[in-house]
Amino acid sequence: MTHMQSLPAKTSTPRPRLFLALTSLLGGLLLASHGLALEGRVLDGNDKKPLAGAMVTLGDTVSLTDDQGRYHFADPADKSTLEGKQVLARAIGHGRAASPLTAAMTTVADIVLTPQQVNGLYLSFYGIGSKVLRNKALDLIDRTQLNSLVIDVKGDRGMIPYPSRVQLSKEIGGREVTTVRDMPAQLQALKDKGVYLIARIVVFKDDLLAKAKPELAVKRANGKVFRDLEGLAWVEPSSKEVWAYNIDIAEEAAAMGFDEIQFDYMRFPDTPGLKFNIEYNQTNRVAAISGFLAAARERLTPYNVFLSADIFGYVAWNENDTFIGQTLDAVAEHVDYLCPMLYPSGFMWGIPNYRNPVAHPYEIVNITLAQAIKRSAISPLRYRPWLQAFKDYAFDRRPFTATEIKSQIKASEDVGVSGWLLWNPRNAYTDAGLIAGGNASAQVAKETAPSAAAITPVAQ
Repeated sequence: MTHMQSLPAKTSTPRPRLFLALTSLLGGLLLASHGLALEGRVLDGNDKKPLAGAMVTLGDTVSLTDDQGRYHFADPADKSTLEGKQVLARAIGHGRAASPLTAAMTTVADIVLTPQQVNGLYLSFYGIGSKVLRNKALDLIDRTQLNSLVIDVKGDRGMIPYPSRVQLSKEIGGREVTTVRDMPAQLQALKDKGVYLIARIVVFKDDLLAKAKPELAVKRANGKVFRDLEGLAWVEPSSKEVWAYNIDIAEEAAAMGFDEIQFDYMRFPDTPGLKFNIEYNQTNRVAAISGFLAAARERLTPYNVFLSADIFGYVAWNENDTFIGQTLDAVAEHVDYLCPMLYPSGFMWGIPNYRNPVAHPYEIVNITLAQAIKRSAISPLRYRPWLQAFKDYAFDRRPFTATEIKSQIKASEDVGVSGWLLWNPRNAYTDAGLIAGGNASAQVAKETAPSAAAITPVAQ
């Protein structure tokens, strides 16, 4: 279990949001009025029809496709820089793909994105390094509808499991334990099996960084370093130094070949009475979290990697930021996927009409997702919830067996989300509640993901 959750406040009415595609369309028209150097189309892999809203990247510039699946890029100062490069594309509910460029090219070959639903398991800092746990996870992927792994790249205790080149991680003790000696090779082996790979990065809960740089640590009112129930310290969510460190790790993960970067503990601690380097109010809390995500998105643009963020389940219900800096609108503005943690055990006060959440796993997941989709006014495909695959710890201590896991999966799929993720902190998974039949999406990652060597930024 990654988080405890805060008491829900009153619900608020949905607020309209300006869809990002409008900005892309206006930008495309502006480029067209000044002449085009490079254009192309993105198509859906199922029916080969134009795919609107796909994100197409050239270097550090992004163009969203219009209703005809078309994108446009302005003329680079030196077209020879295009030689050997690629146009990269991805889309919500689809995979990633690339199309090669030449200096003389003005029209790019159609890019086809394969639809995909991401159903995954979590492997911890130690889990990814354990041949036994890793092979058990791969066996489930081979035999069920699972097709993804969420892998700790920076775990709950601030450690990185592989020989990272991020210097600060070495300086603060984040590299004292190695569980994966060659992460690029490990990722390639997983990709060869068709596994979609998500890099989990624990952001503001960072005991090692807080110890090494106490000026960055969150403090109690008496000035002492705050420690949570696990005895671990946190760092300032508004600190750009902290932002840069985590984004350095994210960039390294993207370059190694992960399909997606997922930020966890991307929030303020849910403990009252703490001191921060900024005035503690909702405006500043939301600005800190949004600022970090915006900075991460900007840095990671050239890698065409999906971004996701773990959020409290009660964020779907609360009209405030849950006192942790998370609101649906603010987070959704900067990431591709929102991953609400919908563990019934985490809903300490239940939801309306369901006060014993572990007795109603379907309703907790289904109704909360529906509430989130309604309030955020974004596509259900942008949600990929975390589901409970561990024993209850808050109510009657019941095990979560096939019945509970199957109910949560059905609740998610009934809403129409783009997948789901199973959380067990011990990485102890079985096929309980899963559907036999093998990995239906086994070829998606292998066929569509661009290589790290292909994602060198192109000058514009």
